[in-house]
Amino acid sequence: MKAMILAAGRGERLRPLTDTTPKPLLHAGGKALIVWHLQRLAAAGWREVVINHAHLGEQIEAALGDGRAFGLHIAYSREPVGALETAGGIATALPLLGEQPFLVVNGDIWCDWDFARAHLAAQALDRRRAHLLLVDNPPHHPAGDFRLAGETLLSAADTPSEALTYAGIGVFWPDFFASVPAGMVMKLRPLLDEGIAQGIISGERHHGRWVDVGTPERLAALDMELAGAPHASPALL
Repeated sequence: MKAMILAAGRGERLRPLTDTTPKPLLHAGGKALIVWHLQRLAAAGWREVVINHAHLGEQIEAALGDGRAFGLHIAYSREPVGALETAGGIATALPLLGEQPFLVVNGDIWCDWDFARAHLAAQALDRRRAHLLLVDNPPHHPAGDFRLAGETLLSAADTPSEALTYAGIGVFWPDFFASVPAGMVMKLRPLLDEGIAQGIISGERHHGRWVDVGTPERLAALDMELAGAPHASPALL
C-alpha cells in the first residue's frame, strides 16, 4: 500500500512565511511538518510515498531527496504553477500510486492518528471506494463537513449539530478518481458529495490530537506544544 502526501498548495493564509518556503517544510517542534508525516509513515510500515508539489517544489525535493534518509522511497508528482487542487493532483499522480487503495495525507496538518489503521480500511471487501478520517470541528471551522452514521459518511446539511470536520487524511481506491482526467484542475469535495450519494464512502472519528496548520498563529502554537512535549511519546513518533 502506498501513501501520498499533498504538498502542492500555495499556503496563502501562511504568508509571508510561504513566500520563500513551501508550507510542508515549515517547522514545528524542530521538524518540518512533512517530516513528521514521513517518520510516522515509516514507523507504521510504509515504504513507498508519492509527494505532489507546485509552489517552490524544488525545495521539497532538495530537502527530502529520494526518501532513503527516512527508510522510504519517495516519488514526486510535479504540477504546474497554481497546482491542480486535491482531486486533480491525486488523479494526475495515479500512475505513481498503482492499482491498490492508497493513503492520502494533507501536508499541512499534524495528527497523531495511527497510519497503520489505513490498512484496515483498504482491506474492506464492500462497496466503499473511499474512507475518511473525521475530527471534532475546530474553532476556525465550526460548521464541519460531514457526519457519520456508524461507519457510513453522510452529508451534514440536514443535521448540522452532528457535523464533523474532514481531517485531510483518507484512504482512496484509484477508480474513485476515474472521472478526473490527468492534468485537470478539480477540488475533492464534488467527488465526495457524489460518493456520499452513491453510498460508497465510509469514515471514522478520531478523538486524538489534530491541528490544521493554516495560519502563522496556529503554526506557532503547534511549535510550542511539540517543543514542550516528550519526544519519546508514541503519539509524536
